[in-house]
Amino acid sequence: MPSSTRKFERIAFVASPAPEARKAHARLVRRYGNVSPARADVVVALGGDGLMLRTLHRLMKSGKPIYGMHRGTIGFLMNEYEERKLHERLEAADTALIHPLVMRARDVKGRVRVHHAINEVSLFRQTYQVARLAIEVDGKKRMPELMGDGVLVATPAGSTAYNLSAQGPIIPIDAPLLALTAISPFRPRRWRGALLPDRARVTIHVLDPVRRPVAAVADHTEVRSVREVEIAMDHRISIQMLFDPGHSLDERIVREQFGY
Repeated sequence: MPSSTRKFERIAFVASPAPEARKAHARLVRRYGNVSPARADVVVALGGDGLMLRTLHRLMKSGKPIYGMHRGTIGFLMNEYEERKLHERLEAADTALIHPLVMRARDVKGRVRVHHAINEVSLFRQTYQVARLAIEVDGKKRMPELMGDGVLVATPAGSTAYNLSAQGPIIPIDAPLLALTAISPFRPRRWRGALLPDRARVTIHVLDPVRRPVAAVADHTEVRSVREVEIAMDHRISIQMLFDPGHSLDERIVREQFGY
């Protein structure tokens, strides 16, 4: 809900390299001024969902609210573009509070990489051979062997992205759940995945990491040839996304379930 005490005077504008986004950036800076994200009361991102994800990653620990305006290709995470009355729109905006996933991936050489994901953490086969994976939830083995292209864990915010394409469930933004979704499963043939509490810790073991190598990807950051991947929601980090009234993220997610 919008806050009666918010004051968004200092705005930081960020834009994708797309010409349409750069032109919008120049016009808005002339109209409203521009400060660095560190000094801003709010960050306005101009582009598509890719730019928004990069901005969320860059500023996830800053505590800055982020408001997107669509000047790109896909705009599920963005508001409509309009140059007028920006301060009023920001003050009236609804807040969606989201938490990222944290991925700890150990590769075949024992090296550990830690990355965050706003949408999902995915494990994919690296070669023509199917991946062989075992899945634990909170230390308890739930699936001794999954054979297929891979598996992913998605947040509610990411449930309408790759998770939906993989036939995973759409999750309301305020639901305390994670989606665990198989990617083109071969065995068990009919297993599509599971819904888990968002406090769950998922550990995925690669059963044959040398002959059947697997990559782990946190949004757009890839770790190759992993042996074990731990995934959990990082509740220590809260990201504020701002949406125009009537076009909130939870409303968009509900609409997705009805196909429009």
